Amino acid sequence: MFIGTSGIVLLSVLLAGCSSYATMTAIYPLSISYRNVSGNEAFSPSAQNLSATLASFKGNAMMEVRIGYFGMCARQQNRIWVCGVDGQGIKDQIGAENDPLDLIDTATSFKDDVLFSGLIFMSIVLTSFAVVLLSRFPGWREEQDASTGDTIDVKQFPSRSLSHIALGFVFVASMVALISGLWQHIGAVAAAAMAERTGYGNVKASIGTVAIVLAWLGFTMLALTFIGLLVMVLSIHILDEMTSD
Repeated sequence: MFIGTSGIVLLSVLLAGCSSYATMTAIYPLSISYRNVSGNEAFSPSAQNLSATLASFKGNAMMEVRIGYFGMCARQQNRIWVCGVDGQGIKDQIGAENDPLDLIDTATSFKDDVLFSGLIFMSIVLTSFAVVLLSRFPGWREEQDASTGDTIDVKQFPSRSLSHIALGFVFVASMVALISGLWQHIGAVAAAAMAERTGYGNVKASIGTVAIVLAWLGFTMLALTFIGLLVMVLSIHILDEMTSD
């Protein structure tokens, strides 16, 4: 039950990344920022012209945008982070002149069109149901040994139907968490490659390590919960067969 609860917490923190609280800026699936074009870029002549044109539009702009599931955070030249759920609101605070290549709009498109929180929510809800069912499993109680008269601790087997329902919830939750982790990772990698490609050396994109760790660690916790429940259900089944014989 503790491992399942830990998985819920990890996935919830992942969803809260880059929300309205600036303290959560370290949790982001994708970050895009301006960079200066170096002379070592291996561009074709036409691409070099495009790179130079974009560089002239960019000017001296120095800004980084971090994207979360429900919000974004942006800052200029290591200043304070400006966070919000609306890209236009962030742009109004940063100033459109400080975002000449519309990185904030690009980040908004990634948040709205690529990131999908529904799978993570489903995983959290299903795991929560399973944790509630696990909390209803019978605990230890004291009984009198009929042969010796000693007081012994006895733990009843949980209901078979209750165990199977909890096992089903955790199995589906872990599979959904796996899909959401793959979706986040592949989507962020593809978006990062596209942003850098279309920026022709003027845009740098990076994948959020903390978000990746939270997504996969959350899935691992749910998978361990499923394995533990499966072992328990199989053990109870074997013990039932042994005692019935």
